[in-house]
Amino acid sequence: QVQLVESGGGLMQPGGSLRPSCAASGSIRAIHDMGWYRQAPGKQREFVASIGLGGRTEYVPSVMGRFFISRDHAKNTAFLQMNSLKPEDTAVYYCNADVVVITGARFRSWGQGTQVTVSS
Repeated sequence: QVQLVESGGGLMQPGGSLRPSCAASGSIRAIHDMGWYRQAPGKQREFVASIGLGGRTEYVPSVMGRFFISRDHAKNTAFLQMNSLKPEDTAVYYCNADVVVITGARFRSWGQGTQVTVSS
């Protein structure tokens, strides 16, 4: 019913920037919060950032001041501007969205992930 597709990951040198995006499609009536999580090799998936329907944002402390989440409501798309990248930011980044579909059902949907590698 709902698909989340991430894009815009890649390989970047330390100090560089990337801007992955997450596009939601399907039988969507509304999207409440959208967020990003990441999972590094050998580690558990962790929360990175989220943005609510009204624009309120939250960040994990390790990315505050470097990462900025935004969304385009008309296009059901979220973005994660990642600046001053560090090697420890290397992970697969997953998009997550709290979606209401046209039947009225509400659930959380996940994307397939996009790899971000920070290395010189």
